[in-house]
Amino acid sequence: MSWQTCTRVVEFDAAHRITRHGSKCAHLHGHRYRVEITCAAPLDALGMVVDFAAVKRLVGGWIDERFDHGAILNSVDNVYVSAVQTGGHRLYVMNCEPTAENIARELLRVAQGLLPALRVERVRVWETPNCYADATCA
Repeated sequence: MSWQTCTRVVEFDAAHRITRHGSKCAHLHGHRYRVEITCAAPLDALGMVVDFAAVKRLVGGWIDERFDHGAILNSVDNVYVSAVQTGGHRLYVMNCEPTAENIARELLRVAQGLLPALRVERVRVWETPNCYADATCA
């Protein structure tokens, strides 16, 4: 039985900052992120790896509830974490710098948990139209 892949794209807007960055990325700023979730499995009876709507509902819904129009910050970024929490704004705290690479790794972990019947092979996070990072399954 051969395996095939399909990819669903989800987009969101969020702010972040890289606390130890030596340049302007140390400042709070935002991006229009584009996420590609690539799943693999044998084709089902309909000839699909997975219904694109299911990936959108599950992974896209998770992203929408936690990342979209919020701030993604490092847990050690006390001043900004406190300011966002105090203001009652959407906040997602990571135990690492919220780089495109780390966001991709986090979303790969999340997607694998939300889509257990599939092999989530790759999550690609586009931070800008020119730059992306991939997290792949081992």
